[in-house]
Amino acid sequence: MIPDYQSLMRPVLEHAAKGEVRIGDLIETLSEELGLTDEEREEMLPSGRQSVFSNRVHWAKTYLKQAGLVRPTRRAHFVITQRGQAALADPSATIDNAYMKQFEEFRAFQNRSSDHYTQTETNDGSGEITPDEALRAAHRKINESLAADLLDRVRDASPAFFESVIVSLLVSMGYGGSSEEAGRSLGRSGDDGVDGVIDQDPLGVDQIYLQAKRYAEGNSVGAGAIRDFFGALSLKRATKGIFVTTSTFSPSATDTARDLSSR
Repeated sequence: MIPDYQSLMRPVLEHAAKGEVRIGDLIETLSEELGLTDEEREEMLPSGRQSVFSNRVHWAKTYLKQAGLVRPTRRAHFVITQRGQAALADPSATIDNAYMKQFEEFRAFQNRSSDHYTQTETNDGSGEITPDEALRAAHRKINESLAADLLDRVRDASPAFFESVIVSLLVSMGYGGSSEEAGRSLGRSGDDGVDGVIDQDPLGVDQIYLQAKRYAEGNSVGAGAIRDFFGALSLKRATKGIFVTTSTFSPSATDTARDLSSR
């Protein structure tokens, strides 16, 4: 298990006490000392630009620097300070954010960044994740809230509106090429079991048919609806279809779609 960044503060400080440390070398050394597996060493941030472990070591060093426990000597190098040595000399001291709040420099640092970082690092205030991770968590929470709100609005709207939204969404995703007129909703009457169609080519020879079910939460799409949609596709001699719902697909619906698709 990859340690959180606060758990890495003492090991980082201990290595800095031995002499000037290069951050890149320290990351490799600590990964060996902590017995990280290859998978843990290679686990990347969602951005794909840095490993999780490297990110946490960097943040541990950053916080130590802001508290005056280490100081930079040159690019990517640092050493321990007298304050840092005093911290290590106290075996009872747990070197973490709470410990470093006694230093004015660290409190000033937290005040500068606490609006979106350290005060909301975790729900319980333990601050075990890095500010980068806290930002990603906050961004994910905002997206989840937005998605839930949009879903509620779509469920409250008319079926015709939902059909139109799905057609527009799929065209925006690249289905039908770049033409905004490639997709169209067929409406509720005379649609022969389909709600929309997207032309994959200018002549409309290659088409994708759509079925949009505006179901309430807990009302899953069943196998019967999937069979009906496949039947509608067969009548139109279509080979491509997309079924979208505001709810979920039951296991039998998923199995039916898989079985019919393989025929």
